[in-house]
Amino acid sequence: MELKDIAAISGKPGLFKVIKPTRTGLILESLDGKKSRLATGPHHRVSLLHEISIYTMDYDKTIPLQEIFAKIYKEFDDDPGVDGKSDPDELRSFMEHIVPDYDKERVYVSDMKKLVGWYAILYRIAPELLQEKKEETEDSKNDTDPQVEDSPEGDVDNNEG
Repeated sequence: MELKDIAAISGKPGLFKVIKPTRTGLILESLDGKKSRLATGPHHRVSLLHEISIYTMDYDKTIPLQEIFAKIYKEFDDDPGVDGKSDPDELRSFMEHIVPDYDKERVYVSDMKKLVGWYAILYRIAPELLQEKKEETEDSKNDTDPQVEDSPEGDVDNNEG
């Protein structure tokens, strides 16, 4: 399972595993242990976790959730010290520790509560998703990039005529 296989639905608590796409939406299964299934449609607002990121003070830059989860995992493991019921000031302080340059105007306390709640769920059901995967991705990209650059087809595409 990867973050691309896990979804959050606006207005519904918890996280859901993507079972399969349908013509008009997705079939999801709750990760709360009850394994209840839900078919989403166009009226549901579904977000896959690998598409979610946190705003930073640099207006054009965001930090993917995967990187934030990896940082929390590396520093705090199973106890980040905050949860969805924590005081807003504690959550802000935690967020500033994890992402020092997060945008304080666009990242709300409710977003921080979701973040720590999702972290707790993922830690319980799939802690391997919280570990840093960036190195693997960069290594695999480095393996393929030289082949693309050295390819004679790349030179042909750049020629006019």
